[in-house]
Amino acid sequence: MSIGSVLDQLRGEFPDVTISKIRFLESEGLVTPERSPSGYRRFSRADCERLRFVLTAQRDRYLPLKVIKEQLDEIDRGTRPEASAGTRLLSSAKNWVAPATDFSQDGGGRLSRDSLLERTGVDSAFVTELVDNGLLVPGPRGFFDEDAVRLVTAASALANFGVQARHLRAFKVSADREAGLVAQIANPIAKGKGTGARDRAEEMVREIAALSVTLHTQLVKQAVREVLD
Repeated sequence: MSIGSVLDQLRGEFPDVTISKIRFLESEGLVTPERSPSGYRRFSRADCERLRFVLTAQRDRYLPLKVIKEQLDEIDRGTRPEASAGTRLLSSAKNWVAPATDFSQDGGGRLSRDSLLERTGVDSAFVTELVDNGLLVPGPRGFFDEDAVRLVTAASALANFGVQARHLRAFKVSADREAGLVAQIANPIAKGKGTGARDRAEEMVREIAALSVTLHTQLVKQAVREVLD
């Protein structure tokens, strides 16, 4: 397949993917398409599924490319037979099989409010409370995505411990401050010249976000230990 054909196959599930993004992932060693005698990229079905695996890991698990590449290397070596969400990937270098449906998401990530309620098991009033407190932001036309499902699920679990939505505003304030800091770092790179500048900036944001989550977790654990001691 040409790079354009690969783009057509991926866009239904990943609307934001671009040719520039695919080229960037190639430059990072996540996929290695063959070249025709005239120098054009020629992608196999395995290459396309490999890209789908990468894009899914970025979107659904917010993993940095370094971690995703390590997982792919394990799959290629046969030391990681199980992929995320129970998906089995059989690989042998460039010759592997992974049905496209294994990576699908409901409605391409566009969930109605009713679908969100069904997926999370919360009532409408709880979602309204999250929205009113600025914790949950509906997308265009009031749709939600998979990240909203995770957010509502986490907020609901915290509510079982007596942590109400208004208590979570401190998390939102902290997240906004972190986002501002990340933007200061990433924006100059995104506005830089050269192919893939925006993709490099997006990857940096994922990397910083992953590190930020790890740091936040350790700081909370440390603070809790001090309180309990």
